[in-house]
Amino acid sequence: MQNPMQEVRPSMSPLALLAVGILAASSSSIFIRFALVEVPSLVIASYRLAIASLLLLPLALARYASDFTRLQARQWLQMISAGIFLGVHFGTWISSLEFTSVTSSVVLVQTTPIFVMLLSPLLLREKPSTATLLGLLLAIFGSLAIAISDTCSLSIDRACLLELTNPSTNAVKGDLLALSGAIAGAIYIMLGRAIRTSMRLIPYITSIYAVAALTLLSTTIYARLPLTGYSPRMYLWFLLLALFPQLLAHSIYNWALRYLPATSVSLSLLGEPVAAAILAYLILGESLPVMRWVGAVIVLSGIAAALYKPKKALPGNTKIDKMQG
Repeated sequence: MQNPMQEVRPSMSPLALLAVGILAASSSSIFIRFALVEVPSLVIASYRLAIASLLLLPLALARYASDFTRLQARQWLQMISAGIFLGVHFGTWISSLEFTSVTSSVVLVQTTPIFVMLLSPLLLREKPSTATLLGLLLAIFGSLAIAISDTCSLSIDRACLLELTNPSTNAVKGDLLALSGAIAGAIYIMLGRAIRTSMRLIPYITSIYAVAALTLLSTTIYARLPLTGYSPRMYLWFLLLALFPQLLAHSIYNWALRYLPATSVSLSLLGEPVAAAILAYLILGESLPVMRWVGAVIVLSGIAAALYKPKKALPGNTKIDKMQG
């Protein structure tokens, strides 16, 4: 007889599926680079979120309509606010790929967890831990190394320092946009945390994606950017962005949380910048200077330090969070 306390094993390896999710997520920057040949970044972001929300909408309305009717005015406000910041996250991050390398952009936008922890004292009245502060310090040094690699190559002279302090320099502008995307993503997570407890996954992401899409579409229209008239291949990139990085990767990450510790999932996502850098090298021919790799390793180490939480031993030397396969 099966022990009722024994956790049910998944039919597929969580680690293997998590690797698929990381690969799907890392393809995002490649699809975006292909689309940037013809399409402005805000239009790309608009299509990505709009297609994803439209694909989810029939399922959300058919099976989870009651989740929407139970929401109170305050919860609607929280959800709309979270969706707006998600739109800002994608708008700024995708825009960063116009100006800086895939590696720099993806690594810098991955600093979101550190900003979440730093915002906790303001929004949740939680004091940042020593590990968080250490992670922030490492992320700052790593970001500086990335900025140097993007603007100075191998020589750091007066001209290089002037470029680093000039926010209008393309590489610096791209790096700042990626960091802005990380901050917006952190605010989105903080705002969405409360509403997520009262909504199931499908209605939640459908609503959030829809609000983000409307935010981006309204900004695109205000900027008078064309939404149509692009070649058929561009619309293919939009669809692939919605299907793989947005829907597939997101679903796998949430599924994996049922079988793996949250910290393990969070730390495994640090493989996304590495996979994105390799894809950019193989597909886009993007160079990988040593300084950029050094900066990336330092930033990712900072995120890992901030996320890491040592396991507490249980009575009787019971092993917890044991992963099979």
